[in-house]
Amino acid sequence: MSRVGRALISIPQGVKFNFAQHEVTVKGPKGELKQTLEPGFEFDQQDGGLSLRRPSDQKRHRALHGLYRALVANMVKGVSEGYEETLELVGVGYRAEAKGQVLELALGYSHQIFFVVPPEIKVSTESAKGQNPKIMLSGIDKQLLGQVAAKIRGLRPPEPYKGKGVRYATEQVRRKAGKASGKGKK
Repeated sequence: MSRVGRALISIPQGVKFNFAQHEVTVKGPKGELKQTLEPGFEFDQQDGGLSLRRPSDQKRHRALHGLYRALVANMVKGVSEGYEETLELVGVGYRAEAKGQVLELALGYSHQIFFVVPPEIKVSTESAKGQNPKIMLSGIDKQLLGQVAAKIRGLRPPEPYKGKGVRYATEQVRRKAGKASGKGKK
């Protein structure tokens, strides 16, 4: 049996969980999320938490067991605590400015980039003198937040020689040595 699928999903105070007709609805202080599950999966109340039960031991059901449990656990955490992601811009002249749901970026190209952030995600920027500009993203949907952060990072991924580009705040960029000077070669 799946270790992830067997783990209990703890439901904190103020979070309401509903499962009807293969659709999970989780409401909390930060919002509401929905997820459709394949027919046959059921939830059982146990010790102040939920456990997910799969319909059979078919390979497909075993594969989906841990996935569905993780998705529902992420939904519960999202509506109760929320998720945050911070991106850092490393490079001379790199700037970011949030104007509502539009993120204006200067990433060393000949033009500005205007990135429209979905309304479910809150965006803010911070730039202090002497520090790299930062983009803070927050929301309740972990999947959407990660996708938006990855798209922004994909506009100028960090390069391995000088480390310039857009990176996650916790990301370690592996640096390569540049060209050898070539003094001993003829």
